[in-house]
Amino acid sequence: MVSIRRLNPFAGLPNPREVWAWGMYDLANQSFTLLINTLLFSVYFKEVVAGGGQRGDRLWSIVFSVSMFLVVLASPVLGALADAKNWRKEMLMASGIGCVIFTCGLGLTGPGTVALAFALYIPANFLYQIGENTLASFLPDIASQRTIGKISALGWMMGYVGALCLLLIVSVVMKIFGLGSSAQWRPLFVFAGIWFLLGMIPPMLFLHERKRTMTLRHSTILAEAISRIADTFHHARHYRQLMLFLLAFFIYAFGMQTVIAFAAILAKDFGFQQTQLVLFVLQITVTAGIAAAATSRFQDRIGAKATIMIYLGVWIVSTSSLALISGINGLPHWLLWVVGNGIGFGLGGTGTASRAMVGRFTPSHKSAEFFGLWGVSYKLAAAIGVLSFGLVKAGLGNTMALILLTSFFVVGMLLMIPVDELAGVRSAKRAEREAGLDRRTG
Repeated sequence: MVSIRRLNPFAGLPNPREVWAWGMYDLANQSFTLLINTLLFSVYFKEVVAGGGQRGDRLWSIVFSVSMFLVVLASPVLGALADAKNWRKEMLMASGIGCVIFTCGLGLTGPGTVALAFALYIPANFLYQIGENTLASFLPDIASQRTIGKISALGWMMGYVGALCLLLIVSVVMKIFGLGSSAQWRPLFVFAGIWFLLGMIPPMLFLHERKRTMTLRHSTILAEAISRIADTFHHARHYRQLMLFLLAFFIYAFGMQTVIAFAAILAKDFGFQQTQLVLFVLQITVTAGIAAAATSRFQDRIGAKATIMIYLGVWIVSTSSLALISGINGLPHWLLWVVGNGIGFGLGGTGTASRAMVGRFTPSHKSAEFFGLWGVSYKLAAAIGVLSFGLVKAGLGNTMALILLTSFFVVGMLLMIPVDELAGVRSAKRAEREAGLDRRTG
């Protein structure tokens, strides 16, 4: 019994079923972030819909960035609305179902259907990203300061378990049905939507929103939302550490989002064929899952800041190595597989530690609002980072684009240095006391 308990990642938590249900949404939406954004639709859009070449790179960076700019505009308002009306659960489910519908619709696209692809992908990615923000806002509800790092890492780890399962299924389906050409991948987009829908059932049943009574100062919800956003920025000096962290996160997230959007395209550029492409992304997924699991073990002991700094170092080594491989002909092919491990560790570790950092700095009564700000930073980083990388790649080539990618992580690391994690936690606790709330300590 003791050994089985040790193997159970939810053992020792006061609310294991709710944490599992919360993590299941991360597992479910991997079908969109992995199969649509990273592995399949990005390549399909470039090669089939847009006709390939530099035009494909440009159009993919544009369609991805447009959807992210829309998320940036909507996230603060939707986050404040969710807090004011206790609508986070409803928003999570509605955004997920909407994403499923548009994701399945991507199966209708084909050669030359750029306008249709824009019309389907933009709302699909918009709804996926809104759901991701909303899911993160539940973290202070289901975790205490003692467990927030572990639970954040568990969610990230479950996401990578989902990605691993998806990659295995896709590789088998490609093998059995001979889907070697990207033009044959449309049924897989429908499968991605169905996977997402089925995975939403546990959070629909078992994830609960902690209801809070909020005093509204304006006659309309929209006016209230805008007022609360203005107050957040006006009182930003009380959350100085959060603002410093979001600035650093904004810069290094340029690189994280670029890797997510261009990983498969870059692998194709390095000569990977369909089977190798799936295996390369599978390797990244496995190492990312290992990183998320390992992070859950040590993050609460050494702190989120130290964890982030370690993984940013991994990012810098990995992306600079990619630039070197791209710029020097004749280097052995196995180096790409080694670098892929570093990219996976960076994705898995940096993601969970960053989300935990926001949770530490967030007063419970502003969770959706502050995670909305976090979402703005992450999505705006995607819009700017992916667009700049895509344009540099199309205009100056892979090597210069990869040097730009490395610089994102270098600058982000430098901006992390002045962030004081303990001071940020104290600010959050002080804000809760002033609001008459007590942060959970269980």
